[in-house]
Amino acid sequence: MPITAARSAHSAASTTDLAAAVRAAVGAGGSASGVAARVATALARHLPAPAQLLTGPQLAGDPAGYQTHPVHVEPDGSFSIAVMVWRPGQVTPIHDHVSWCVTGVLQGVEYEEIFSLGLDGSTLTELVRRENPPGTVAGFAPPGDIHRVRNCGDGVAVSMHVYGADLARLGSSIRRVYDLPVQRQLTGPR
Repeated sequence: MPITAARSAHSAASTTDLAAAVRAAVGAGGSASGVAARVATALARHLPAPAQLLTGPQLAGDPAGYQTHPVHVEPDGSFSIAVMVWRPGQVTPIHDHVSWCVTGVLQGVEYEEIFSLGLDGSTLTELVRRENPPGTVAGFAPPGDIHRVRNCGDGVAVSMHVYGADLARLGSSIRRVYDLPVQRQLTGPR
């Protein structure tokens, strides 16, 4: 379940400033959802421009699939910051995460679908479908973090992701991929 959804007008903070703000938010402790909410507030205040983070070729994306570019891994493994680049039509599988996650859209529009797992574990119900334009920040924590993200726009989309996990060690924040029938119970844009 999303913890926050906010828009930020800030776009010129450095990754160093963001890492310091995330470090403080994580260091305050508490529940995963509480940490994600504090990290979302920090990210909304420190959303950088894509060109501050990646090179021109990286920002062009890869026709083979969306790309994840780690830009900071905290030395103690408590969090990682990555930038994802999505060409038009690229999409994640339906998945959940090993930890809390906070995302901020830097460029383009990302479309997100949020699901719940049926009690018997054999179906998913699509609960929400929403458009996330630049400046949108959202956070969530397991359980309730099953989603799919795609770029349905005509241009490249870029987003920043902060995970409560060591991506250098794990390689990915994805815990499980779901290949189950989906029932519709939508709220938001269709």
